[in-house]
Amino acid sequence: MPKTANTTEKKNLKSTESKEFAVIFTGGKQYKVAVGDVLKIEKIEGDFKLGDKVIFDKVLLVDNGADTTIGTPYIANAKVESLFQKLGKGKTVSVVKYKQKSRYLKRNGHRQPYIEVKISSIK
Repeated sequence: MPKTANTTEKKNLKSTESKEFAVIFTGGKQYKVAVGDVLKIEKIEGDFKLGDKVIFDKVLLVDNGADTTIGTPYIANAKVESLFQKLGKGKTVSVVKYKQKSRYLKRNGHRQPYIEVKISSIK
């Protein structure tokens, strides 16, 4: 089957994209991020409005395609800038406590809050 123009255009776009990425630490988790990525992360303290800058300074690793920098544990003077997009809650998680033969059953639900950010730059 012959290749169409769309598939070759997509390959060309992928080859021109930046291969730079970083690994950041926030909310007790590590995230691999690149410019343009949209992340849902644990809620951060503070009041944010749409378009506010959120800066992550705990950068563990930076790779720009040619060389890699690894922190011990963090890289000094490295930061990842992102833009705040929205505040939300995740899907409901059911919590059930049950003890057999004692008529004990507790049901509870939990929705974990998160913020959604879009990565704007890696410095």
